[in-house]
Amino acid sequence: MTEGALPRPAARGSLLAGRARWGFRLRLGGSLGLALACVIFALTQGAAGIDFVTVVQILLSAVGAPLAHDWSAAEQTIILDVRLPRVLMAAAVGATLALCGGAYQAVLRNPLADPYLIGAAAGASLGGTIAIISPIDVAFYPFSVLSLFAFTGALVATFASYLLARTGSGSQVTTLILAGVTVSAFATALTSLLMLRSEDDVRAILAWVLGGFNLASWSKMWLLIPYVLPAGALIILHGRVLNAMQLDEHEAQQLGVDVTRVRLTMIIAASVGTAAAVSVSGVIGFIGLVIPHTVRLLCGPDNRQLLPVAAALGAAMLVLADLAARTLIEPAEVPVGIVTAIIGAPFFLILLRRRRPLSFR
Repeated sequence: MTEGALPRPAARGSLLAGRARWGFRLRLGGSLGLALACVIFALTQGAAGIDFVTVVQILLSAVGAPLAHDWSAAEQTIILDVRLPRVLMAAAVGATLALCGGAYQAVLRNPLADPYLIGAAAGASLGGTIAIISPIDVAFYPFSVLSLFAFTGALVATFASYLLARTGSGSQVTTLILAGVTVSAFATALTSLLMLRSEDDVRAILAWVLGGFNLASWSKMWLLIPYVLPAGALIILHGRVLNAMQLDEHEAQQLGVDVTRVRLTMIIAASVGTAAAVSVSGVIGFIGLVIPHTVRLLCGPDNRQLLPVAAALGAAMLVLADLAARTLIEPAEVPVGIVTAIIGAPFFLILLRRRRPLSFR
């Protein structure tokens, strides 16, 4: 190529693709770095202030690094047994809700979809309410009664919506959303009825429904991982196929995509992930709606890039929201669902006012 000549189309395309890959790596690296910084910062905050260097030393020592023991046993217990499981659980739940929200938005071709759209939140609330008012006080190891009932309720409600949608007519996506609204309304009505009949338990029910990590523990963390890791990995690995799903169903089928199978696979993965997250944290809104929507506005609609970045930012946002929930009015705690709503609602409105036209292609 002579000096001053324009690059050939193939070379220009390769150059643009290389820049896009580097741009994605920078965004993903920045998002993961932000999530890690939020985790470490959250570990330093609390009634007992522990400085950044000490927190890092305790964490490195816990994974086998040969460091001088310059911290107290109390500080080590606070970090490893109290704060770390809580912060990691918040990060895992935030990442899961953001991933599941992105999957629902892609599968349903609706930028306002969230993990609770087809009944998971209402079903989990009903299951949790039944567990709280129930005389059953037996742990089904490794599940607590509350987690087991919430997990089951979320899955039952989601698949009830899916089965109802299969019996309806018209667009399957539209029918699924309408079925989810119907199931959610029914489950919410039953929850309200149970609360009216069990006034002594109303405060406990509301505290759980509004979400929080005050009961976080390593045992609950290990309970969460076997569900959210496979579900999240399956969603991310379907990024390319989810891009094709943004086309008309007929066009997607012409590209070789089994639309029905992919939709069912993604609904199952997102529903299992959402149910597991809700079972340990309660219902936490806005993460699954705001985060993937924000990433789509800022980074474009390619799900291969959107989903992992959304997971990292979802983890960061929920860690910060939980930090605010446990430190704003110490020693009391604000339900983290209230914090995410206070942060998420105005932020989402600002994005809607400034956004460019949404595109899924």
